[in-house]
Amino acid sequence: MNPLDRMQIFARVAELSSFTQAAQVLGLPKASASLAVQQLEAHLGTRLLHRTTRRVQLTQDGQAFYERCKDLLDDVDELQAMFQQPDGTALRGRVRIDMSTGIARQLVLPALPDLLARHPLLEVELSSTDRRVDLVREGFDCVIRVGPVAEPGLVARPLGLVRVASCASPGYLARKGTPQSLADLAQHDLVHYVSTLGTKSAGFETTGDDGSPQFHPMAGRVTVNSAEAYLGACAAGLGLIQAPLLGVRELIDRRLLVEVLPHHPAPPMPVTLIYPHRRHLPQRVRVVMDWLAAVAQAHLQSEAHGAPAAA
Repeated sequence: MNPLDRMQIFARVAELSSFTQAAQVLGLPKASASLAVQQLEAHLGTRLLHRTTRRVQLTQDGQAFYERCKDLLDDVDELQAMFQQPDGTALRGRVRIDMSTGIARQLVLPALPDLLARHPLLEVELSSTDRRVDLVREGFDCVIRVGPVAEPGLVARPLGLVRVASCASPGYLARKGTPQSLADLAQHDLVHYVSTLGTKSAGFETTGDDGSPQFHPMAGRVTVNSAEAYLGACAAGLGLIQAPLLGVRELIDRRLLVEVLPHHPAPPMPVTLIYPHRRHLPQRVRVVMDWLAAVAQAHLQSEAHGAPAAA
């Protein structure tokens, strides 16, 4: 049995958490599947699976090996099929991507059914998290980032700029009044957003005459470190927030939030597609990256020509 066959068996066992089921799917005796994984572990010099009478579970090394193994097997499938697809449109295999919850919900997921309908053998793993994932260590093919990018060794593809909206809930404005000028901020509360609890937020952000960011310290009794909590705190009437428009547009349209001080905007935030530097990207990754870029750029251009949703 060649190494690729052993990897294929291991991957199927990992996915099904069962030697018996994997052997049935692959049309092999259970003993052959078990022996193949044992030989693979011996060759690698590490245990890939925890085996008990009830279940089979990946070890930490097994999880890391599975992620790389799956990508390699997908590449092999694509290589073998490249001459069987004269039109070059069929894609197969997995693409793992990461982005903010707002981009996923508002832009990518609504458009994803069309991409998957055109490529029935394509699989997409979509992560949405507030933390900055490690593309290489965690096995991501690409990510969409909102905000400054400073990660050496990665390729950054600019997609455009997104406007930042300052918002409050209707209930908060009914109680505290709608700020009309920056001087009014002294009478208002800010929901503070920090990446690490215990640090201090810079305050309310505006754009200076020279285009540089300016910060105005504000009071506020609530500090959060996640986008969902940030939006939830604003909707609950706990203070003002400042967020990329693509993350709050739906809430503004539904009148759950109201944009305030539109004539004192924060600097727009860059939106960037980032991917590890590779000389030869798999076709499925290139196609999905181009699709992501087109979806994001179409939305950003549409927003750029739209009017502020002011109170």
